[in-house]
Amino acid sequence: MRIKSRKGKIQSNIDMTPMLDVVFQLILFFLVSTTFAILPGIKLNLPQSRTSESTSMQGITISASENGDLFFNETQVDMDTLGNFLSEFDTGETKKEEFPVMLEADSEVTNGTIVKIFDVIRENGYSLINLRTKNQ
Repeated sequence: MRIKSRKGKIQSNIDMTPMLDVVFQLILFFLVSTTFAILPGIKLNLPQSRTSESTSMQGITISASENGDLFFNETQVDMDTLGNFLSEFDTGETKKEEFPVMLEADSEVTNGTIVKIFDVIRENGYSLINLRTKNQ
């Protein structure tokens, strides 16, 4: 029996489909599993601090701008309705005393306004309050 030898170039094909499938699945996994920091679309000039520490972004965010606007997460409220929003907010299984509240106040907001906001927060049972600043 005679074996024929191939003359010429040997062609090999690499199928890239399985690799593309794996890469696509990895991209989808990272897109779905990545948590995004949700910052309110409120422009604030936060006060600077050399000793500020980072905190988690979960919880309630209350923002006060220099022109008197007040926001509960992304909803605009006034000082009277802020208490209603805080009392009706569902903290899940976490106690209100342990649920984080982030206060973002423009550097031009008066101390009296910040104290009023603190009072409303504490009156509604929240005691874990963080002041948001920016690093120098």
